[in-house]
Amino acid sequence: MRFVIPKGAAQKIRDRGLPALRKEIADLSPFLEDRVDQLQDWDQLSLLTVAVDRLARWTLPGLLCIGDAAHAMSPIGGVGINLAIQDAVAASNLLGPKLLRRSLNESDLQLVQERRMLPTRATQWFQVTAQNRVIQPTLSSTKPILLPWQAKLFRSMPFLRRITARMIGMGFRPEHIRTQETQPQ
Repeated sequence: MRFVIPKGAAQKIRDRGLPALRKEIADLSPFLEDRVDQLQDWDQLSLLTVAVDRLARWTLPGLLCIGDAAHAMSPIGGVGINLAIQDAVAASNLLGPKLLRRSLNESDLQLVQERRMLPTRATQWFQVTAQNRVIQPTLSSTKPILLPWQAKLFRSMPFLRRITARMIGMGFRPEHIRTQETQPQ
């Protein structure tokens, strides 16, 4: 089960005590009411701190960071793996031929960051915007949850759903594996 804790609020939850947490879980998910007593110790819980950031420089001599090593993503949209795979495909396309010719240098490694920085920034911007404008206000509200105007817009304009689905599924700069025959010389 996932239980969303606003940034900085974990200690407040601990201060209220385990019985209060068990009650809150049971109130949120009544089907767990007969099981929350199994939660006996704070060590049974794991806190995942979400950070959205990226390295300023993805390379050092002999090293190229891609995926989570280069840019931490939020779980929003589940796109971190997509970005990591696309980073790997871009690295293969850009560096593979030079590796085969044994002519790779550090500036070649930097080409991967140059190619992948725009989709990384755009995806992170999308995630932070969704967090700040939709998820955070929804979680912090004590009023009944209403459909945000953005969601209503998507409901009434199906083409917007397709665009969003494509951005989430394919990314801002989709990468495709180039075979040796299709590699530029």
